[in-house]
Amino acid sequence: MAKSNYITREGYLALDRELKYLWKEERPKVTQAVSEAAAMGDRSENAEYIYGKRRLREIDRRVRFLTKRLEALTIVEPNPAQEGKVFFGAWVTLEDENGHEKIFRLVGPDEFDPKKNWISIDSPVARSLIGHKVDDEITVDTPNGKAYYAILVIQYHAPVSD
Repeated sequence: MAKSNYITREGYLALDRELKYLWKEERPKVTQAVSEAAAMGDRSENAEYIYGKRRLREIDRRVRFLTKRLEALTIVEPNPAQEGKVFFGAWVTLEDENGHEKIFRLVGPDEFDPKKNWISIDSPVARSLIGHKVDDEITVDTPNGKAYYAILVIQYHAPVSD
């Protein structure tokens, strides 16, 4: 399945910052280090030179990817008309069958982060949530069978931590 080209403004800005950092700061430093290592003579056994060239290839590969990806992405801003329903960018509080609550944010595939409970809009949970309202119950197919959740809260701004 192809990944969506949607991203939040924060996600877009983070990728753009990474691109600028790699291109304007990291790459010039590594290029300078490779030039200095090359000036030392025999390149075949020069670890600094070999590592530097490898790092340059990694940076160039990431710069190419980010440049193409940023051109393809569409920034999605929350729309007041979607309040009360789950759409892209929402923070959703779910309750499972055992009464455990979990908050997820629906984001683009380029910004999902399991540590923050940010899930890709392309994930099974997110796809099951789209368009639903508070008190709706959803079913998600998981590798362990079906999971059932109730939607408790939908918001389009970061929840306040306790």
